[in-house]
Amino acid sequence: MFIDDKARLHHMLNAAREAVEFVENKSRSEIDTNKMLTLAICRCFEIIGEAASRITKERQRELTQIPWSTVISMRNRIIHDYFNIDLDILWDTTTQNLPQLIAELETIIAADCEE
Repeated sequence: MFIDDKARLHHMLNAAREAVEFVENKSRSEIDTNKMLTLAICRCFEIIGEAASRITKERQRELTQIPWSTVISMRNRIIHDYFNIDLDILWDTTTQNLPQLIAELETIIAADCEE
């Protein structure tokens, strides 16, 4: 099954939105005590990073507003160093960085629809 860059951008956007929804009305301390929340957020980052890593290099070069290497590195860290995830970074990235990523992806996807 062929999945194109547009579909992968949608995958990134949907997973980012879900992660932000998961932490809505939650406090930082809840990811220390709520294993399901932590695992759900991690899964979202896995999807975001995996989809990002499969966006063509050409498209990545066009979309300089997305920090591709950072997004992909976060996924790799969660996958390969799963026993050593810094929950402060996970929380901060979810609450502070994902809203900006969502805004960028929404703009990109909207522009793609106009073409």
